[in-house]
Amino acid sequence: MSIGGTQPEPIRPTARTATPRRLLMCRPQHFEVTYSINPWMHPEKPVDRELALLQWDRLREVYLSLGHTVEVIDPLPGLPDMVFAANGATVVDGKVLGARFRHLERTAEGPAYLSWFAAQGYRDVLWPEFINEGEGDYLPVGRRILAGTGFRTDQRSHHEAQEFFGLPVTSLTLVDPEHYHLDTALAVLSDTEIMYYPAAFSPGSRSVLQNLFPDALHADPQDAAVFGLNAFSDGYNVVLPQAAAGLIERLRRRGFNPIGVDLTELLKAGGAVKCCTLELRP
Repeated sequence: MSIGGTQPEPIRPTARTATPRRLLMCRPQHFEVTYSINPWMHPEKPVDRELALLQWDRLREVYLSLGHTVEVIDPLPGLPDMVFAANGATVVDGKVLGARFRHLERTAEGPAYLSWFAAQGYRDVLWPEFINEGEGDYLPVGRRILAGTGFRTDQRSHHEAQEFFGLPVTSLTLVDPEHYHLDTALAVLSDTEIMYYPAAFSPGSRSVLQNLFPDALHADPQDAAVFGLNAFSDGYNVVLPQAAAGLIERLRRRGFNPIGVDLTELLKAGGAVKCCTLELRP
């Protein structure tokens, strides 16, 4: 099988249970693309902010309809990417690891998100020494954290996260600039299951993922290209870009309930479902 291909998908009538989650989101009130820090951003192309707001509102409504709690942080002027709440921090066991961004254009987002957590009464909070871009590159799977590096997050921050959370952190190297964050190339489906795009990872990282998750769902290039892996799962319902038709069908065959949404306007800045969603794990 090629690293960009998909394996035959058996029908798996697995009984699955949705677990209510508490989520943090940020309305794209100031959304625009005026700079380029990833291959998706083209400042010369127009952005429809009203459409972005409508698409974001729809995503929030989907979460609420599924029984999740959605908190909303106030967007700040001059921070158009603040809508991508997943980058704002990593929260595990009620502990908050702050985000320190690589690009100057986003550096103010880290303190803004930490201020929100402080106002909400979080006390176990760490301002990081090394660059990390929150859940963009940190994805908990059960009692393990998968951690991306290669484009944004400094690999030294992986040790920092392990010491802070007291959980094993597995480093994974990204090699495709279009999948610059881990959450654009890999999605957590349950405490034991993931889906990912093999071609986005280094050979060693692909081997690590194969050993840890031999039954993982592999996305094909077409679904990866529409950010189909930038998805959120509650263990049963999987919210993902509606254009990822192949993944939607294969998730259904594995017993999940895929829910497609349209976030094409936010994709102009290199973000989709998971980018807009920070899980507040108690």
